[in-house]
Amino acid sequence: MEKLAFLFPGQGSQNVGMGQDFYEQYESVKALYHQADDVLGYKLSDLMLNGPSDELTKTENAQPALLLNSVAILNLLKDQGIEPNVVAGHSLGEYTALYAAGSLTFEDAIKLVHKRGQFMEKAVPTGQGTMAAVLGVERDTIDAVTKEVTNNGDPVNVANYNSPGQIVISGTIDGVNKASDQLKEQGAKRVIPLNVSGPFHSELMKPASEDFKQELDQVTIHDATVPVYANVTAKPVQKSEEIKQLLIEQLYSPVQFTQTIENMLNDNVDGFVEIGSGKVLTGLVKKIHRRAKTFTLNEVESLDAFYEKLKEE
Repeated sequence: MEKLAFLFPGQGSQNVGMGQDFYEQYESVKALYHQADDVLGYKLSDLMLNGPSDELTKTENAQPALLLNSVAILNLLKDQGIEPNVVAGHSLGEYTALYAAGSLTFEDAIKLVHKRGQFMEKAVPTGQGTMAAVLGVERDTIDAVTKEVTNNGDPVNVANYNSPGQIVISGTIDGVNKASDQLKEQGAKRVIPLNVSGPFHSELMKPASEDFKQELDQVTIHDATVPVYANVTAKPVQKSEEIKQLLIEQLYSPVQFTQTIENMLNDNVDGFVEIGSGKVLTGLVKKIHRRAKTFTLNEVESLDAFYEKLKEE
């Protein structure tokens, strides 16, 4: 493989016990987990390893947990001299990508995603917003339906362009329900309500972006050492000011994951490595380009297998 992309998962990939085998086998991982506890002022590591699940799933906990788990594995790769040529993350995963590219320190990144989660929870009270995955409908149709429903007074937007056959919508409960009904009438194979606490990546998140900007103003963002494909534009960025502005817009803009992977393929990326809990992103990459070479690093065994694969290249 000549050009590697590191990809980092977003909210929804968390699970109790995430990273436990790394935690038990590597002292550096254990130290990082405890550093995160000290930075945040509570036992995130215990929540990740032991639960309970409903506490881990809360946005303000899930986001730093996923970042911590991904950074721990990423650091092990860096210890072996394995570096990415380009990086990207899905939603909150973009913060891990920025850490990987040297734009954010670990301490700043984990503080930011914890605050980000709190602001997202605060922007729309629980029970007023939701999200749903729409399968088997063209992008143009979904764009038109969400626009029509919003214009009729029930806000709903596209949140994630995940793959050609999977697009997520987000908004008020009435907006998502009305759009879902219309999309079923227009041929959607399935519309799956998501178990989330709010309407993420929708216009309803604009108040969160205003609060979050104040947090970003207190953090130093460095120019990226490798291209970071931004969620908002699907294009590579490296300049700190552009990165900062896109992080603010990211909260209420759709995640352009399909276009990101297509752009990476056009830029000659020939290996996609998902680093962290779950395997959602490698699944999406395969739907975008079924012959893409993918790797999922979410446990010690998969990391060891990846090392062996690189030796064969």
